[in-house]
Amino acid sequence: MKLVFSILLYVVSTGISIAQNDSLPDRFSSPYEAIKNHLDFLQEDNYNPTQAAKSLNRSGMSQDEIENAAVELKQIFDGSGNYIYLDEVPKSPDYLDSASMKKRYILFSEFPELYVQKEVGGWTYSGRSVQGINLIHKSVYPFGTDRLLNLLPKMGSKKYLGLYTWQLLGGLFIITFAYILHLILTILLRVFIFRLLHKYGKVDLANTVIKPVAKPFSLVIVFAFVSLLIPTLQLPITISKYLILGVGALLPLFATMFFYKMVDVLGAYMKKVAERTENTLDDQLVPLVRKILKTFVVLVGIMAILDGLKFDIWPLITGLSIGGLAVALAAQDTLKNFFGSVMIFIDRPFQIGDWVTSDEVDGTVEEVGFRTTRIRTFRNSLMYVPNSVISNRTVDNHGKREYRRYYTKLAITYDTPADLIEVFVNGVEKIVLNHPDTRKDAYNIFLNDYGASSLDVMLYIFFKVPTWNEELRCRQEIMLSVNRLAEKLGVRFAFPTQTLMVEQFPGKLSLSPNYNKSKEEMTKDMEAFIASNDNGKGK
Repeated sequence: MKLVFSILLYVVSTGISIAQNDSLPDRFSSPYEAIKNHLDFLQEDNYNPTQAAKSLNRSGMSQDEIENAAVELKQIFDGSGNYIYLDEVPKSPDYLDSASMKKRYILFSEFPELYVQKEVGGWTYSGRSVQGINLIHKSVYPFGTDRLLNLLPKMGSKKYLGLYTWQLLGGLFIITFAYILHLILTILLRVFIFRLLHKYGKVDLANTVIKPVAKPFSLVIVFAFVSLLIPTLQLPITISKYLILGVGALLPLFATMFFYKMVDVLGAYMKKVAERTENTLDDQLVPLVRKILKTFVVLVGIMAILDGLKFDIWPLITGLSIGGLAVALAAQDTLKNFFGSVMIFIDRPFQIGDWVTSDEVDGTVEEVGFRTTRIRTFRNSLMYVPNSVISNRTVDNHGKREYRRYYTKLAITYDTPADLIEVFVNGVEKIVLNHPDTRKDAYNIFLNDYGASSLDVMLYIFFKVPTWNEELRCRQEIMLSVNRLAEKLGVRFAFPTQTLMVEQFPGKLSLSPNYNKSKEEMTKDMEAFIASNDNGKGK
């Protein structure tokens, strides 16, 4: 009797099941029905991959292949943290995509190649989408992690706190392994690399660079590893969504911190390179480049974090571009100064410490910034010149001079004999030639002009010295030597005066000097002076 009852019960239940399966739809009249059918029949309490696969265009695939594609499609949604809100899916049979103007519905912008489309048999996932499921599945579960999707569920079927035992154990394993990996990477960076840098004498680099970089670098590796394994836990979509979003935001956050610190490493390297060059403008360029790179890293990091949180950043970028145009129009002068500073760093018309002259600007360059160049005047005041102004003006850079010119006139009295003038001029020339800091191949020392109250000897020479202070020292040495030579020879310097000359008073000597030496005697006096003058320095 029991056997007959069991057979009867089996027949009835089988009939009911067949009747239910026969009532399941094979065609779907809207995107909503196709997507709902696919998701509903892959739930734990209603698992029927055969029926779920009816939402997919078979595209010449076998039954097993189409069912496997349906399951992988669901795993793509779960593993990427994309939750489908069925209330937002269109229910109209004639729905048109506004972008393509075709009867198709794209589920997520992250996967534009996955969409349902109206075909002859109704709405289904398109053949193109079905063909690309396997490739997308491997991108969501890379490096062979997709194998864990079938392995892990076999480790237990009991539930605790709404999760299976294998999910809890898998989560515990990920946390433990991530912590151990973080410790190992940090130790490797701080110990082994520390020792290597200390060995080569890079103690400052080890202390100021490696310590700040080690932690964010290890966290980037750890969270990259975690982002690979979280999808394999196949957590409920409500949990998986926020967990994947969190990891997707933390990974670019730590990456931003790492690259932000790496800018300091690059800045330290650029500083050492700049110190090797003679151009002091490079020293000003290093901190400016460091600021620009850090700003760029922060902006890109913010975009990456928002993208990790699945924000649509294109409207933000578009808004920034429009806002940037408005700011650019409102800040034209600031932009002019910025590009002026860029041109200064590219053309390098001067460097820090150079003496420059440009219109009313006259002083020593102290600093070149983004907006202005600071120049210390010889009154010890500080001038802030906009870079857009100084980059468009004629700049006389005295610091680029190879030689420093000195030009003056030696005015001697009209009563000086011609022979004495000739000896005096020859003596001045020898003073110049004997001085160690004068240019020997370009100078002019000649009796040059009849002045209003003097005979003018032109002194036109060049000093090969780097600074203005050195130039002043050389001038003084030449001038003192010339004065001593004039004293030795009896040459008198004239000055602008009007003198009433009475040739001779009764009983008084004549006011005119008495030149009673021959040219040979005067030449001997001059040569004796030059020989005793210690190379013309008067020491």
